[in-house]
Amino acid sequence: MNKVLGIDLGTTYSCVAYIDASGKPVVLKNAEGELTTPSVVFFESPGNVVVGTPAKESSKLYPDEVVGLVKRSIGQPGIAWDIHGASLTPEEVSSYILKKIVGDAAAALRAENLLEPDEVIRDVVITCPAYFGISERESTSKAGELAGLNVLGIINEPTAAAITYGITGMIENKVVLVFDLGGGTFDVTMIDIQPNAIKVICTGGDHSLGGKLWDDRIIEYVAAEYARQTGNTDDILTDPETLQELSLSAERAKKMLSARERAPIAINYAGERARVELTREQFNSLTGDLLERTMLLTEQMLEDAGAKGYSRGRIDEVLLVGGSTRMPQITERLEAYLRIPVKIYDPDEAVAKGAAYYADRQSFFADVVEKYSEQTGRDEQDVRREIDEGAADIKELARAVDMEEGEGHSAAASIGIVNVTSRSFGTIAFESVGASEEEGGEVLYNMIIKNTELPAREVRQFYTVAENQRTVSIRVLESLSGERHGAPGEGTEIGEAVLELPEGLPAGSPVEIEFRLNESGLLELRAVETAQNREVSARFETVDAISENAYAEAKRRLDETNV
Repeated sequence: MNKVLGIDLGTTYSCVAYIDASGKPVVLKNAEGELTTPSVVFFESPGNVVVGTPAKESSKLYPDEVVGLVKRSIGQPGIAWDIHGASLTPEEVSSYILKKIVGDAAAALRAENLLEPDEVIRDVVITCPAYFGISERESTSKAGELAGLNVLGIINEPTAAAITYGITGMIENKVVLVFDLGGGTFDVTMIDIQPNAIKVICTGGDHSLGGKLWDDRIIEYVAAEYARQTGNTDDILTDPETLQELSLSAERAKKMLSARERAPIAINYAGERARVELTREQFNSLTGDLLERTMLLTEQMLEDAGAKGYSRGRIDEVLLVGGSTRMPQITERLEAYLRIPVKIYDPDEAVAKGAAYYADRQSFFADVVEKYSEQTGRDEQDVRREIDEGAADIKELARAVDMEEGEGHSAAASIGIVNVTSRSFGTIAFESVGASEEEGGEVLYNMIIKNTELPAREVRQFYTVAENQRTVSIRVLESLSGERHGAPGEGTEIGEAVLELPEGLPAGSPVEIEFRLNESGLLELRAVETAQNREVSARFETVDAISENAYAEAKRRLDETNV
């Protein structure tokens, strides 16, 4: 087997897969014998951390030591959990989940004699919502690094599901709409599946809209019913143990209502007990506005796709992935809205399997580049850059070093996979509209526009504003705008680079700025002052990324902790 793993790092559940000797994706069971692992972490004591089902079951007794839904917080500034005297960032909490599921996957492979007793797996691909921005992707990659993993790439969840669908189903020449509603996030993506190619057209969504919000509506309804039945005016949701118990009950009720018309829920609080029976009709009424939010986001994505020549009439079918798409209201609403076939496709495992295919593809690429560099004496980084820029083709390089297409790898190894960026990325520039500086103002100039194919590269020339200007501050912003120009307030600043200038430059001296987004949606920036060719370039680090000190502390704790 090719020892790389695909990881669906989910908001509520995570899953791991690999490609077997026959080239097929296989999901690996965890130590508890489950195919998916709850993305829940119980910090039982300093040096002892429990992940998965046991952690989820401990949430009622130890709500202050249990962290769930961490994916909602990854890449967000200023979020941490203070537990046992430590400040735990989302990256650190996620790293415990990754360490657990990769360790269990390795144990499962050893049990099948596919790994040596002392052999470990480092190379992985991790999935993320298509709508994740730079900060979230950077933080996801950092979580993998903390867990001791070599992250070969970050791939969008809908794209991963489409890879699985296109390859295992031998699907060709279909345009599919992937409707991905997970526990904490929602993505909707149009994908063109062709022979030997999977091409993302457009993507949209909301990383805070997921099945947990449906659970929350049940919790609010049950709390109100408890007050009505008992006359108790306490806010029972402020009690951590009651809230945890209701959270588990709400999730069970939601799943039950996918198969039955009624679901009973019991509430115990301060010695008083109540019983609520929730019907599917009531549930649909309570959550109708959430469903309509998914429809609005779907409509917005379809408008963007239409601008690229892909009308809704070109969609052949709708693919449902993510556990929350099991709710009957999803299928019913989409069929009424789009009037095309809707198919629930392996909602719990398709993303992990697609990530495994993509990981195998990345491994094949790495093998080709390494062998080509050895035989030609070329630097590997230069070869990779040429592939990213389209100046070199991986299939031609493989033939040049006598490697068969996909040799030793799965059918995905040489397949063309084209993704798009879910955000626009730009910088703040000064725009002069008159003869004097006072008549101009700051504008957001988007270098790379939302839904541009990846990898993407854009070079633009800007000019200094003042005479003898000594530095250029390149502020990088991301936004949801699909326009080239916008107001500075339309974007969110995610980082900055500074280019030093030589003395004596006149106003209006040219500065060349280059933005580059790789296949994983991670940003690199380069700027050159062209008069004396002074350059600044950096692997872009976001302002919200985990600090060096926090990273070092998290790494130390992880290395000293039993998971």
